[in-house]
Amino acid sequence: MNRICVYAGSKPGSNQAFAAQSKVLGEVFAEKQIELVYGGAKSGLMGELADAILASGGSVTGIMPTPLFEKEIAHQKLTSFIEVKTMHERKAKMSELADGFIALPGGFGTFEELFETITWAQIGLHTKPIALLNTENYYTPLLNLIEHAIQAGFVAESNRSLILQAAEPGELVEKMESWLREK
Repeated sequence: MNRICVYAGSKPGSNQAFAAQSKVLGEVFAEKQIELVYGGAKSGLMGELADAILASGGSVTGIMPTPLFEKEIAHQKLTSFIEVKTMHERKAKMSELADGFIALPGGFGTFEELFETITWAQIGLHTKPIALLNTENYYTPLLNLIEHAIQAGFVAESNRSLILQAAEPGELVEKMESWLREK
């Protein structure tokens, strides 16, 4: 994998483990020479991840729509920065550039991007690995909801395999690489 798109909170969250694991993921990316593709902000977990990669000599591409420049503070030290007009363009560009996707803890924006990516995989618009960094079991309630949706007949049981998860960044990236080798 050359590039991974990461969806993450624009805030650090209430548990210091979220930021700590974001930094570890950044170190894993730099070590494996995986370029980060993300939303381009310098705040929250997004900023922690980007800073860790840059500090370790890795590459980071940020993609941000012009209207968010005032709401999200754009990271000024990225390897490359792509300005787009809309959120739809942002998500399409991130998907186009990425070989896989990871969701770190985050809020509604992270959830929306994650679910759109899962939906695109479900309907065959991409065949790239999608993974959750389940730091401190942040995504366990979501995984339980997905299991409930499968049991209720709204999600095909085969779609369970669309989502990889691990609590440790290195293990998560290894799972993604294995998933690609098996495809």
